[in-house]
Amino acid sequence: MTEETDPATDLMRFGWEEWVALPDLGLPALKAKVDTGARTSALHASEIETFGSATKPKVRFMVHPVPERPELSIPCSAEIVDRRVVTSSNGEGESRYVIGSQITVGEESWPIEITLTNRGGMASRMLLGREALKDHIAIVATDRFLQPQLSYEVYASSRMRTAAPKRALRIAVLSRENNYSTRKLVEEGESRGHTVEVIDTTRCYMAINAMAPEVHYDGKRLPRYDAVIPRVGASVTAYGTAVIRQFETIGTFCVNGSEGITASRDKLYAHQLMARHKIGMPNTAFAASPKDTDSLMRLVGTAPLIVKLLESTQGKGVVLAETKKAAQSVIDAFRGLRANFLVQDFVKEAAGEDIRCLVVGGKVIASMKRTGAEGDFRSNLHRGGSAQVVRISKEERDTALRAARAFRLNLAGVDLLRSEAGPKVLEVNSSPGLEGIETATGKNIAGRLYDHIEERVRPAPVRKRKLLG
Repeated sequence: MTEETDPATDLMRFGWEEWVALPDLGLPALKAKVDTGARTSALHASEIETFGSATKPKVRFMVHPVPERPELSIPCSAEIVDRRVVTSSNGEGESRYVIGSQITVGEESWPIEITLTNRGGMASRMLLGREALKDHIAIVATDRFLQPQLSYEVYASSRMRTAAPKRALRIAVLSRENNYSTRKLVEEGESRGHTVEVIDTTRCYMAINAMAPEVHYDGKRLPRYDAVIPRVGASVTAYGTAVIRQFETIGTFCVNGSEGITASRDKLYAHQLMARHKIGMPNTAFAASPKDTDSLMRLVGTAPLIVKLLESTQGKGVVLAETKKAAQSVIDAFRGLRANFLVQDFVKEAAGEDIRCLVVGGKVIASMKRTGAEGDFRSNLHRGGSAQVVRISKEERDTALRAARAFRLNLAGVDLLRSEAGPKVLEVNSSPGLEGIETATGKNIAGRLYDHIEERVRPAPVRKRKLLG
């Protein structure tokens, strides 16, 4: 069907109801009632919530475009251009947010203003007011659908996800530190038009119930976030993962889930998990209170050996025992402190170097080689090590990806050693720092993470049931 115009006046002819699209909002098909008695157009919206700065406020809302499909929800967001009181036909006034959007009818597009309101009881999800009707539109009140017709089937199309606009998101960064990684995540998100809020994990508290689980912060219920980026410190792992579990219960997309973070922080469980997935790693032994230190050492191999506290981070609590006697002394000392520790063989050919592979969304997006400070076998940058970009092999790339998948982490720093037997995973970090690897590689890691978040939180196409046209 082609656009209908009046040949005598060259006016577009609209019936009392027409199919329209709002591409800026990711709404490719809506039935709109034309009402010249209304000044401003109106869109049916629910869960209306403001966010962003006071100088440039935004609004987020849900649209149910198909009246017969209330379960089909499209999340939308837009800048607020005004807030005005709209008087209904029965004389009641309602304060509404006003947004701007392009409207498309047939091959024609033009900007309009739209108020957001609950039109749940209306047959049409949108009302087209007189301000939205261009001067060259003629209304034929006795007809409908004089312009090209669309179909609700578009919401079931595989193109729905890729065609969705990059709407503004509300994102929480769970972090107690004002460090480079936290600042970069905020700056990158805001540069894309998102609102990014830093939340101190330990100041969160939770309402745990079956019907309406909530997360509260400083006396108020936290708003609905599109995504949460956990940056949970090792000292608050237990409480931090409890908060993340609460967000998961609510249905918020968490970049890294509570189970993956818990597994990565428990070094014993982490090595058992990697062993289960047949991921290469240094020979490792653990015992709570062995009667014979020599037996524990023989499970790993000959000296030199690495003795590592289970709670160690950033190279702290990691000791190189170069001789059998030194290893016995370190193990006995740790046991005397009632500390839990692992014993691992020392990969000599690594020569104090390891490789950090940064995995985002199932892809290795950057890698760097870290070299320990002179006289230090540990390559941690926090301990004075240096870093440079490195090209990794296919085997190393595959190993890093398998490790991230084993822990179900969307963001992971996988540390590898290059050994004669192939790559060996030292650790999988669920809160990898961004500064070192961004500096070494020159890549915008935070940007790649936001690419992944934006892809994940777009509305998924509906495939199961045929939509009504």
